[in-house]
Amino acid sequence: MLERIHLAVVREVEKQGSLTAAADVLHVTQSALSHSMKKLEQQLGTDIWLREGRSLLLTQAGQYLLAVANRVLPQLDLAEAQLRQFAEGERGTLRIGMECHPCYQWLLKVVSPYLAAWPDVDVDVKQKFQFGGIGALFGYEIDLLVTPDPLYKSGLHFEPVFDYEQVLVVARGHALAQAPYVKPRHLSNEVLITYPVATDRLDIYNQFLLPAGVLPKRHKTIETTDIMLQMVESGRGVAALPRWLAQEYAQKMAVVPVRLGPKGIAKQIHLGLREADGETDYVQAFITLARDGGVQKS
Repeated sequence: MLERIHLAVVREVEKQGSLTAAADVLHVTQSALSHSMKKLEQQLGTDIWLREGRSLLLTQAGQYLLAVANRVLPQLDLAEAQLRQFAEGERGTLRIGMECHPCYQWLLKVVSPYLAAWPDVDVDVKQKFQFGGIGALFGYEIDLLVTPDPLYKSGLHFEPVFDYEQVLVVARGHALAQAPYVKPRHLSNEVLITYPVATDRLDIYNQFLLPAGVLPKRHKTIETTDIMLQMVESGRGVAALPRWLAQEYAQKMAVVPVRLGPKGIAKQIHLGLREADGETDYVQAFITLARDGGVQKS
Protein backbone atom coordinates (compact mmCIF):
# COMPACT_ATOMS: atom_id res chain seq x y z
CA MET A 1 0.00 0.00 0.00
CA LEU A 2 1.20 3.50 0.79
CA GLU A 3 4.99 3.76 1.01
CA ARG A 4 7.52 6.53 1.45
CA ILE A 5 8.38 6.56 -2.26
CA HIS A 6 4.75 7.35 -3.10
CA LEU A 7 4.85 10.43 -0.86
CA ALA A 8 8.17 11.47 -2.37
CA VAL A 9 6.75 11.12 -5.89
CA VAL A 10 3.69 13.24 -5.12
CA ARG A 11 5.86 15.94 -3.55
CA GLU A 12 8.41 16.00 -6.37
CA VAL A 13 5.82 16.00 -9.17
CA GLU A 14 4.17 19.00 -7.53
CA LYS A 15 7.55 20.68 -7.04
CA GLN A 16 9.09 19.84 -10.44
CA GLY A 17 5.95 20.07 -12.53
CA SER A 18 6.12 16.74 -14.36
CA LEU A 19 6.65 13.00 -13.92
CA THR A 20 9.80 13.17 -16.04
CA ALA A 21 11.44 15.83 -13.90
CA ALA A 22 10.37 14.08 -10.69
CA ALA A 23 11.84 10.80 -11.96
CA ASP A 24 15.17 12.54 -12.60
CA VAL A 25 15.27 13.97 -9.07
CA LEU A 26 14.32 10.62 -7.50
CA HIS A 27 16.77 8.70 -9.73
CA VAL A 28 14.18 6.30 -11.15
CA THR A 29 12.88 5.82 -14.67
CA GLN A 30 9.67 7.56 -15.65
CA SER A 31 8.07 4.24 -16.57
CA ALA A 32 8.88 2.76 -13.15
CA LEU A 33 7.51 5.86 -11.44
CA SER A 34 4.31 5.82 -13.52
CA HIS A 35 3.82 2.09 -12.91
CA SER A 36 4.29 2.51 -9.14
CA MET A 37 1.77 5.34 -8.91
CA LYS A 38 -0.75 3.60 -11.17
CA LYS A 39 -0.58 0.53 -8.96
CA LEU A 40 -1.14 2.71 -5.88
CA GLU A 41 -4.20 4.33 -7.48
CA GLN A 42 -5.62 0.88 -8.19
CA GLN A 43 -5.00 -0.24 -4.61
CA LEU A 44 -6.55 2.93 -3.18
CA GLY A 45 -9.45 2.91 -5.61
CA THR A 46 -9.06 6.60 -6.42
CA ASP A 47 -7.07 8.81 -8.79
CA ILE A 48 -4.20 10.91 -7.49
CA TRP A 49 -3.85 13.06 -10.61
CA LEU A 50 -6.03 14.18 -13.47
CA ARG A 51 -4.40 14.96 -16.81
CA GLU A 52 -5.07 18.25 -18.56
CA GLY A 53 -2.98 18.25 -21.71
CA ARG A 54 0.59 17.81 -20.53
CA SER A 55 -0.22 18.95 -17.01
CA LEU A 56 -1.00 16.80 -13.99
CA LEU A 57 -3.55 18.24 -11.57
CA LEU A 58 -3.87 16.76 -8.11
CA THR A 59 -7.28 15.39 -7.18
CA GLN A 60 -8.67 15.86 -3.70
CA ALA A 61 -7.00 12.58 -2.72
CA GLY A 62 -3.77 13.81 -4.29
CA GLN A 63 -3.93 17.09 -2.38
CA TYR A 64 -4.35 15.12 0.82
CA LEU A 65 -1.32 12.94 -0.01
CA LEU A 66 0.72 16.06 -0.76
CA ALA A 67 -0.15 17.50 2.66
CA VAL A 68 0.86 14.20 4.28
CA ALA A 69 4.11 14.17 2.29
CA ASN A 70 5.01 17.71 3.33
CA ARG A 71 4.38 16.82 6.96
CA VAL A 72 5.83 13.30 7.16
CA LEU A 73 8.86 13.33 4.86
CA PRO A 74 10.78 16.03 6.82
CA GLN A 75 10.23 14.00 9.98
CA LEU A 76 11.56 10.84 8.32
CA ASP A 77 14.56 12.76 6.97
CA LEU A 78 15.25 14.13 10.43
CA ALA A 79 14.92 10.67 12.03
CA GLU A 80 17.38 9.17 9.55
CA ALA A 81 19.87 12.00 10.03
CA GLN A 82 19.72 11.70 13.81
CA LEU A 83 20.08 7.92 13.69
CA ARG A 84 23.16 8.32 11.50
CA GLN A 85 24.57 10.78 14.00
CA PHE A 86 23.87 8.39 16.87
CA ALA A 87 25.68 5.64 14.94
CA GLU A 88 28.67 7.98 14.57
CA GLY A 89 28.67 8.83 18.27
CA GLU A 90 27.11 12.27 17.85
CA ARG A 91 24.03 13.60 19.63
CA GLY A 92 22.63 15.40 16.62
CA THR A 93 22.15 18.84 15.10
CA LEU A 94 20.29 21.71 16.73
CA ARG A 95 18.57 23.64 13.94
CA ILE A 96 17.61 27.19 14.86
CA GLY A 97 15.22 29.36 12.87
CA MET A 98 15.27 33.15 13.11
CA GLU A 99 12.21 35.40 13.08
CA CYS A 100 14.18 38.25 14.55
CA HIS A 101 16.45 40.20 12.20
CA PRO A 102 18.56 41.98 14.84
CA CYS A 103 18.92 38.87 17.04
CA TYR A 104 21.65 37.29 14.94
CA GLN A 105 24.39 39.17 16.84
CA TRP A 106 22.86 38.04 20.14
CA LEU A 107 22.66 34.46 18.90
CA LEU A 108 26.37 34.40 18.07
CA LYS A 109 27.14 35.12 21.73
CA VAL A 110 25.10 32.06 22.73
CA VAL A 111 26.25 29.67 20.02
CA SER A 112 29.98 30.05 20.70
CA PRO A 113 29.92 28.85 24.35
CA TYR A 114 27.24 26.28 23.48
CA LEU A 115 29.48 24.63 20.88
CA ALA A 116 32.29 24.55 23.41
CA ALA A 117 30.06 22.93 26.05
CA TRP A 118 28.44 20.44 23.63
CA PRO A 119 31.15 19.21 21.24
CA ASP A 120 28.98 16.36 19.94
CA VAL A 121 26.12 18.67 18.84
CA ASP A 122 26.22 20.71 15.64
CA VAL A 123 24.31 23.98 15.23
CA ASP A 124 22.62 25.12 12.03
CA VAL A 125 21.03 28.59 11.85
CA LYS A 126 18.34 29.28 9.26
CA GLN A 127 17.49 32.95 8.70
CA LYS A 128 14.91 32.51 5.93
CA PHE A 129 11.87 32.54 8.23
CA GLN A 130 10.14 35.90 8.06
CA PHE A 131 7.34 35.09 10.51
CA GLY A 132 6.98 31.62 9.01
CA GLY A 133 8.80 29.79 11.75
CA ILE A 134 5.74 28.21 13.36
CA GLY A 135 5.18 26.07 10.27
CA ALA A 136 8.88 25.19 10.24
CA LEU A 137 8.63 23.94 13.83
CA PHE A 138 5.58 21.82 13.06
CA GLY A 139 7.24 20.59 9.86
CA TYR A 140 10.44 19.53 11.69
CA GLU A 141 12.55 21.89 9.56
CA ILE A 142 13.91 23.51 12.72
CA ASP A 143 14.13 22.59 16.42
CA LEU A 144 14.15 26.06 18.00
CA LEU A 145 12.62 29.33 16.82
CA VAL A 146 14.01 32.70 17.91
CA THR A 147 11.09 35.13 17.87
CA PRO A 148 9.86 38.31 19.61
CA ASP A 149 6.28 37.40 18.69
CA PRO A 150 5.33 33.96 20.03
CA LEU A 151 2.23 32.38 18.54
CA TYR A 152 0.89 29.92 21.09
CA LYS A 153 -0.43 26.74 19.50
CA SER A 154 -1.08 23.24 20.80
CA GLY A 155 2.08 21.16 20.68
CA LEU A 156 4.45 24.13 20.95
CA HIS A 157 6.12 25.78 23.94
CA PHE A 158 7.68 29.25 24.06
CA GLU A 159 10.34 30.04 26.61
CA PRO A 160 11.15 33.73 27.32
CA VAL A 161 14.93 34.14 27.40
CA PHE A 162 15.53 37.87 27.73
CA ASP A 163 13.78 41.22 27.96
CA TYR A 164 14.67 44.24 25.87
CA GLU A 165 13.40 47.70 24.97
CA GLN A 166 12.61 48.80 21.42
CA VAL A 167 14.05 52.27 20.82
CA LEU A 168 14.44 54.81 18.06
CA VAL A 169 18.00 55.20 16.75
CA VAL A 170 18.98 58.63 15.42
CA ALA A 171 22.19 60.33 14.36
CA ARG A 172 24.17 61.92 17.18
CA GLY A 173 23.51 65.38 15.74
CA HIS A 174 19.78 64.77 15.19
CA ALA A 175 17.26 67.12 16.84
CA LEU A 176 15.83 64.19 18.83
CA ALA A 177 19.18 62.87 20.06
CA GLN A 178 18.92 64.70 23.41
CA ALA A 179 15.16 64.24 23.87
CA PRO A 180 14.05 62.23 26.94
CA TYR A 181 11.68 60.33 24.67
CA VAL A 182 10.11 60.48 21.20
CA LYS A 183 6.45 61.23 20.52
CA PRO A 184 4.69 59.70 17.48
CA ARG A 185 4.24 63.12 15.85
CA HIS A 186 8.02 63.56 15.82
CA LEU A 187 8.26 60.87 13.13
CA SER A 188 5.77 62.46 10.74
CA ASN A 189 8.63 64.26 8.98
CA GLU A 190 11.16 61.44 9.24
CA VAL A 191 12.29 58.67 6.91
CA LEU A 192 11.79 55.50 8.93
CA ILE A 193 14.20 52.68 8.09
CA THR A 194 13.23 49.14 9.09
CA TYR A 195 14.01 45.55 8.17
CA PRO A 196 11.91 44.18 5.27
CA VAL A 197 9.00 43.05 7.45
CA ALA A 198 5.28 43.73 6.95
CA THR A 199 4.28 46.90 8.81
CA ASP A 200 1.63 45.06 10.85
CA ARG A 201 4.44 43.01 12.41
CA LEU A 202 6.62 46.01 13.27
CA ASP A 203 6.35 47.21 16.87
CA ILE A 204 7.05 50.83 16.00
CA TYR A 205 3.93 50.78 13.83
CA ASN A 206 1.48 48.68 15.84
CA GLN A 207 2.56 49.86 19.32
CA PHE A 208 3.60 53.45 18.63
CA LEU A 209 2.64 55.12 15.35
CA LEU A 210 -0.70 53.59 14.34
CA PRO A 211 -2.43 53.96 17.74
CA ALA A 212 -1.65 57.69 17.46
CA GLY A 213 -2.83 57.87 13.85
CA VAL A 214 0.64 58.90 12.64
CA LEU A 215 2.73 57.69 9.71
CA PRO A 216 6.35 58.55 8.90
CA LYS A 217 7.17 60.79 5.97
CA ARG A 218 8.55 57.75 4.18
CA HIS A 219 9.21 54.11 5.02
CA LYS A 220 12.39 52.51 3.69
CA THR A 221 13.48 48.89 4.18
CA ILE A 222 17.06 47.63 4.44
CA GLU A 223 18.08 44.03 5.17
CA THR A 224 21.37 44.52 7.03
CA THR A 225 21.84 46.29 10.35
CA ASP A 226 25.22 47.75 9.37
CA ILE A 227 23.87 49.50 6.26
CA MET A 228 20.75 50.60 8.13
CA LEU A 229 22.77 52.35 10.81
CA GLN A 230 25.19 53.85 8.31
CA MET A 231 22.13 55.47 6.72
CA VAL A 232 21.01 56.71 10.14
CA GLU A 233 24.48 58.02 10.98
CA SER A 234 24.58 59.97 7.72
CA GLY A 235 21.26 61.65 8.57
CA ARG A 236 19.22 59.85 5.92
CA GLY A 237 16.64 58.42 8.30
CA VAL A 238 15.89 56.97 11.73
CA ALA A 239 15.50 53.32 12.73
CA ALA A 240 13.77 51.24 15.40
CA LEU A 241 15.98 48.61 17.03
CA PRO A 242 16.50 46.85 20.37
CA ARG A 243 18.31 49.09 22.84
CA TRP A 244 21.06 46.53 23.47
CA LEU A 245 21.88 46.45 19.76
CA ALA A 246 21.69 50.23 19.39
CA GLN A 247 24.07 50.67 22.33
CA GLU A 248 26.58 48.27 20.78
CA TYR A 249 26.62 50.27 17.57
CA ALA A 250 26.69 53.58 19.47
CA GLN A 251 30.16 52.63 20.72
CA LYS A 252 31.57 52.68 17.19
CA MET A 253 29.15 54.91 15.26
CA ALA A 254 27.68 58.40 15.77
CA VAL A 255 24.18 57.13 16.60
CA VAL A 256 22.02 57.49 19.73
CA PRO A 257 19.12 55.38 21.11
CA VAL A 258 16.04 57.35 22.25
CA ARG A 259 13.04 55.96 24.14
CA LEU A 260 9.77 55.52 22.21
CA GLY A 261 7.14 57.26 24.32
CA PRO A 262 7.43 58.10 28.03
CA LYS A 263 7.15 54.45 29.10
CA GLY A 264 9.06 52.89 26.23
CA ILE A 265 8.20 49.70 24.33
CA ALA A 266 9.05 46.57 26.33
CA LYS A 267 9.63 43.32 24.42
CA GLN A 268 10.85 39.77 25.05
CA ILE A 269 12.77 37.31 22.93
CA HIS A 270 11.36 33.78 23.11
CA LEU A 271 12.67 30.41 22.03
CA GLY A 272 9.91 28.26 20.58
CA LEU A 273 10.13 24.47 20.49
CA ARG A 274 7.95 21.41 20.10
CA GLU A 275 6.63 20.21 23.47
CA ALA A 276 7.86 16.71 22.65
CA ASP A 277 11.45 18.01 22.55
CA GLY A 278 11.22 19.78 25.89
CA GLU A 279 13.18 17.10 27.76
CA THR A 280 15.97 16.76 25.19
CA ASP A 281 19.13 17.57 27.13
CA TYR A 282 21.02 19.53 24.49
CA VAL A 283 17.89 21.56 23.62
CA GLN A 284 17.33 22.48 27.26
CA ALA A 285 21.02 23.34 27.61
CA PHE A 286 20.75 25.85 24.77
CA ILE A 287 17.66 27.46 26.33
CA THR A 288 19.42 27.75 29.69
CA LEU A 289 22.50 29.28 28.09
CA ALA A 290 20.35 31.72 26.11
CA ARG A 291 18.55 32.78 29.27
CA ASP A 292 21.91 33.39 30.96
CA GLY A 293 23.03 35.61 28.09
CA GLY A 294 25.57 33.18 26.67
CA VAL A 295 27.39 32.69 29.98
CA GLN A 296 28.14 29.04 30.66
CA LYS A 297 27.67 28.42 34.39
CA SER A 298 29.64 25.72 36.15
